[in-house]
Amino acid sequence: MDTPNLDQAQANRDRVIIRTSFVGIGVNLLLSAFKAIIGLLSGSIAVVLDAVNNLSDALSSVITIIGTRLASRKPDKKHPLGHGRIEYLSAMIVAAIVLYAGLTSLVESVKKILHPEAADYSVWSLVIIAAAVAAKLLLGRYVKRKGEAVNSGSLIASGSDALFDAILSASVLASAVIFLIFHISLEAWVGALISIFIIKSGVEMLLETLDELLGKRVDRETLAQIRKTICQEPKVLGAYDLILHSYGPEKLIGSVHVEVPDTMDAIEIDELERSIAERVFLQHGVLLTGIGIYAQNTRDEEVLALRSGIYHLIHSHDGVLQTHGFYFDPTTRTVTLDIILDYALDDRQALFDQIVQELRDAYPDCQFRVNMDIDI
Repeated sequence: MDTPNLDQAQANRDRVIIRTSFVGIGVNLLLSAFKAIIGLLSGSIAVVLDAVNNLSDALSSVITIIGTRLASRKPDKKHPLGHGRIEYLSAMIVAAIVLYAGLTSLVESVKKILHPEAADYSVWSLVIIAAAVAAKLLLGRYVKRKGEAVNSGSLIASGSDALFDAILSASVLASAVIFLIFHISLEAWVGALISIFIIKSGVEMLLETLDELLGKRVDRETLAQIRKTICQEPKVLGAYDLILHSYGPEKLIGSVHVEVPDTMDAIEIDELERSIAERVFLQHGVLLTGIGIYAQNTRDEEVLALRSGIYHLIHSHDGVLQTHGFYFDPTTRTVTLDIILDYALDDRQALFDQIVQELRDAYPDCQFRVNMDIDI
C-alpha cells in the first residue's frame, strides 16, 4: 500500500487549511478594527458587537491552525493511530469562544435596550460597513470553496459562518440607514438579534463536535461506496458489518465481514483479504484493520433451497432490514446467520424472538444460531 501518498495528501490538506485560516485571520482583524472604531465613534452597540463577532472569528481561525498543527503530529507509542482527534477538541474550544462572545454580546445589547443611547453615523462609516459586507461575502465564498476542495468541515463551517456574518453586517447597515432617514434607533435590537445568532452558531458547533467525539454514524453514501469497492473483488459474494472509526478528519480505520464461497482455502482467503485492504486504502484512504469471513454454502442445491426458504420467512416480517452470514453445517445440521432489525420498531427483541421461534417450528430438524446484528 502506498502510504506515503496518503501522508503527502494529508500534508497538502493541512497546508490548505492553515493558509486559508491565515487569510481569514487577516481579513477578520481588519474588519474588526474598522468596525470597532466606527462603533465607538458613532456610539452604535450593533457595530461594536459586529466587530466582536469578527474578532471571535479571527480567534477561531487561530485555534483552527493550532489544532491542525497538533493533529498532524506523527503517531507515537502512546498514540499509535495519530493525533487527528485534536481537531475535534480545537473545534470545541472555538464553539466555547463563540458561545461566550454571543452571551456577553446579548447582555450588552439588553443593557442598551433598557438604557438607549442615540447613535451618530457619518457617510464614511456607512461606506466602511458596506465594504465590510462585501469583504465578508468574498471571504465566505473563498473559505467555503477551499474547505470543500480538501473536505475540511472546519473550513466549510467557517465559510458558511462568514457568509452568514455578511447578512448580519448588512442588517447593521440597514439599521444605520433607517436611523439616518427615519430617526428610529434599532441599534440595540439589531445587536440582540446578532447575539442570538452567534449563540445559535456556537451551540450548533458544539453539538456537531460532540457528535464526532461520541462516534456518529458515517454517512451511508460513503459506506455504500466502500462496500461496492469490496464487492468488486471476484470472489466476494457480499460485504457486511462495515464499521468505521474516525481518528480525525480524513482518518478512518475500520473492519468488515465479507462473504466468500466455502470452497476457498486459507491461502486464497489470505490473498483476498490483502487485496481488499489495498483496494479500499488506495480508493478511499480507509485502513481496514480487520476483515472477517462468512463462508457461504455453494456446493449443495438442497442447502441453497434451505437458505432461500429461511430468508423468505425472515423477510416476510416488516422491520427486517437485512439477513446475512448464512451457513449450514451438514454434520450438526446447524444454521448460523445474522439478522438486522430496524431501530424504529417498538420492540426489536420481541420480533427477533418471534422470528427465531418461527424458524425452529418451520425447520424442526435444524438447530439455529441466530444473532441480532447492529444496524451500522
